[in-house]
Amino acid sequence: MLGLWGEHARLFLLVIAATTTLVFALPIFLAPLHWARRFGWRIPADTDLAIYFGRCLGAFILIVECLMLRAGLTGVGLQFTFEVLALVGVLMVAVHVRGAVQGIQPISETLEIGMYSGLLLLTLLFWPH
Repeated sequence: MLGLWGEHARLFLLVIAATTTLVFALPIFLAPLHWARRFGWRIPADTDLAIYFGRCLGAFILIVECLMLRAGLTGVGLQFTFEVLALVGVLMVAVHVRGAVQGIQPISETLEIGMYSGLLLLTLLFWPH
């Protein structure tokens, strides 16, 4: 299973980078509270910390986007980028499972368990040779 579609690893990165940049990275980085409302989060009265953490998260997502874009366009750091994506998949599944078990997140976040599990599976299937 590992690398079954590895010859298409660079194209996979470009597709994932474009999609996640538009759906997650830029919205969270530029307007974290607007993004949070759209995903069903309750917004506290004091929003400074939420905005700060949202922008920080968005910045880190953009770093991963840059890694994917570079590896997808040039092949540089291809193996490392897939290692990072695998870690993102594993850790984000853990984060969302914990939130679901604790009952502290909207259903949209619980559904992301499936999304991140799927991303992890696709990362493994497209793993470069």
